[in-house]
Amino acid sequence: MNPKEKIIIYQVFTRLFGNQTLTRKTNGSIDENGCGKLDYFTEQALSEIKELGVTHIWYTGVIAHATQTDYTSYGINKDHPAIVKGKAGSPYAIKDYYDIDPDLAVKVDKRMEEFDALVKRTHNAGMKMIIDFVPNHVARQYKSLAKPEGVKDLGEDDDTNTSFSPQNNFYYIPGEELKGDIDFYVSGEGRYTEIPAKATGNNKFDAWPNRNDWYETVKLNYGIDYINNTGCHFSPIPDTWIKMKDILLFWASKNIDGFRCDMAEMVPCEFWGWAIPQVKEKYPDIIFIAEVYNPQEYRNYIHNGHFDYLYDKVGLYDTLRAVICNNTSATNITGCWQSVNDIQEHMLNFLENHDEQRIASDYFAGNPHKAFPAMIVSACMNTNPVMIYFGQELGESGMDTEGFSGRDGRTTIFDYWSIDSIRRWTNHGRFNTHLLNAKEKGIRNFYKTLLNICNQEKCITRGKFFDLMYANINGWQMDEHKQYAFLRQCEDEVLLIAVNFGDMNMRVAINIPEHAFNYLGMPEIGNIKAKDLISGKEEKISFMSSKPVGTDLPANSGKILKIKLK
Repeated sequence: MNPKEKIIIYQVFTRLFGNQTLTRKTNGSIDENGCGKLDYFTEQALSEIKELGVTHIWYTGVIAHATQTDYTSYGINKDHPAIVKGKAGSPYAIKDYYDIDPDLAVKVDKRMEEFDALVKRTHNAGMKMIIDFVPNHVARQYKSLAKPEGVKDLGEDDDTNTSFSPQNNFYYIPGEELKGDIDFYVSGEGRYTEIPAKATGNNKFDAWPNRNDWYETVKLNYGIDYINNTGCHFSPIPDTWIKMKDILLFWASKNIDGFRCDMAEMVPCEFWGWAIPQVKEKYPDIIFIAEVYNPQEYRNYIHNGHFDYLYDKVGLYDTLRAVICNNTSATNITGCWQSVNDIQEHMLNFLENHDEQRIASDYFAGNPHKAFPAMIVSACMNTNPVMIYFGQELGESGMDTEGFSGRDGRTTIFDYWSIDSIRRWTNHGRFNTHLLNAKEKGIRNFYKTLLNICNQEKCITRGKFFDLMYANINGWQMDEHKQYAFLRQCEDEVLLIAVNFGDMNMRVAINIPEHAFNYLGMPEIGNIKAKDLISGKEEKISFMSSKPVGTDLPANSGKILKIKLK
């Protein structure tokens, strides 16, 4: 990993990218609505993504998961539709940890070869490749047909007569059938039966999951006895630990560059602390990203779990969303970095991903431009990684009624669908912008400009950070609730970054305290040129502690003023 590179991740929901099918039938089948393929990430497609400033692509949903599509003609077991969410199924209900999802293959029987080719194309395009690792739960009908010779399947040797054993892979409710408020009967398919019932993926340790549970999944057993409350049983090493470590090593051997670990905090930190060093011993450059939402556990998962990066969801994301939606003051951004200051380099910033509502949706901001100031903050505040979700750079609103997902402001992860903005941009693999409207072109240009700045400017890739807000409270010409400003400095250069969350253009006066000049070792200069890296325009400012910096901030945007001190 290049220490002078800022990681810019482009998360893409693989089955939706490149799907050009115009039919968009609610709850439509793969034959009706089509499906994107690994091969649709052509050299040109990857070049277009790379041009956004992207360093890493997270291909979401590539490992085989439960689906309502019938692939029995290829020797793949059929899933009962009663325990599959949506026609396409959830990519987090893994049915075979050692296989590629057949939906993504042009030639189903060559799906692993197509994946291997995608790894090579991604690397040839100058980017690194991240895939999901789903460690907490699997599909209810999990069965690996692609596992290497000699590998035993999950649950194969389980004692199903006991609720918990450290060497079981699943938790059981002996003598009880899976029930709940879900109708496990489907006409033409019969009833799905599970005796004894297994515990459900979201820590539901009874036989009665409801519709709001992860009823399509079963919880994996890492040696914690949740049922009898007898604590942790980590010695000898639980069988699940060994199986999951081997799965990580299998995919790492495919020359991928990282794992995004789903719901990592639902798996004991001790497992990660045992498994990750073993994977890194063999593949030292591979990175691990954890989906962790409990700030009390952040340092545990970094220092003891050996994760490289954690989601900054309940801190920065939630705060920036609240500022965008006028529910809190921009001054609260300061508390976000202060709370993780000692681990800031390990935090992954984002404004969209597959779990969150689209910025442009009616449920969030209703306007993609309102995210511009937050995106500048998220991308430029520190050296840590930042991520965007495919379509975010086009202002995708996520307001389709796709099927199981419903009209909820999110892009579906359960249904076969094509996304209008992405479809017009990819344009049958031609990747030109003439089918995008002026608004979409402008949004894409903003993201392209901003993300490329992140790796072109040493102040952002490795510079120091200084928050200016404490010196601008109750300013005579700055609204601290709507504006936010900070400095990034490296060697003889400094960036003054200021954003405006308000809906009106503002003339602001930003105080830079004497302490900032001392801390960053900067000279005070009365009259100096500053270039806004976003617009490309130059302006003259006074860069002094005794006189505020006066500048115009556009509505719902900001400036990155570059100052050369020598």
